[in-house]
Amino acid sequence: MRNSRVADVMTREVVSIRPFTPYKDVVRILLEHEISAVPVVDAEYHVDGVVSQADLIEKEAHQVEGYPEPWELLTRRGRGAQSKARAESAGSLMTAPAITVAASESLAQAARVMRRYGIKRLPVVDEAGVLVGIVSRGDLLKPFLRTDADIHDAVMRDVLREGMCVDPLAVEVKVLAGVVTLSGEMENEFVARDTARLTRGLDGVVGVVDRLRVRIQDRPAARPFSSPAH
Repeated sequence: MRNSRVADVMTREVVSIRPFTPYKDVVRILLEHEISAVPVVDAEYHVDGVVSQADLIEKEAHQVEGYPEPWELLTRRGRGAQSKARAESAGSLMTAPAITVAASESLAQAARVMRRYGIKRLPVVDEAGVLVGIVSRGDLLKPFLRTDADIHDAVMRDVLREGMCVDPLAVEVKVLAGVVTLSGEMENEFVARDTARLTRGLDGVVGVVDRLRVRIQDRPAARPFSSPAH
């Protein structure tokens, strides 16, 4: 069973800049391409960092405020902000090291990284750390465009036949608006549980209604009681 990976949904034509790209050019690139952040790469396209609109606004804010308060220079964040306020190129503006995701990672892992760091776009790198794409929050939602018919076929093929080696005729599968309802009798509680679990992990599944029952095994007949011989 194979679900979508970052490589399946990412944008492959990536806008990138170099560390020496001037401040004004960074602004122009973000506005022209209507993007909120852009990766900064070296000559071999390894990702050194990322410049976001927030980094540019940091400089703009400090340009207006003038000299920093003394307490601001006592914190790492404050010193970083002052450094960006004086920046004139991408290398000084960027946030580094860059937060990236591997092209081979699952969409769930990419979503966890975005949530953890509160970012909307992730540079995608290959095994050598070379930039190969960009993935956004919107890209991670693409699997939910999968049709109910496709999801039904995936449950029958990937979960029942291949994943659990269960006779598909033993399970009734209904899909409505991405919600899968499973009904029928399973061999034991472990098979029933894993069938529902694998179904939840399929691309495009919004939820699972688990109505699977465990088949009642026939118990051996009790042996008749006989009193010991005297």
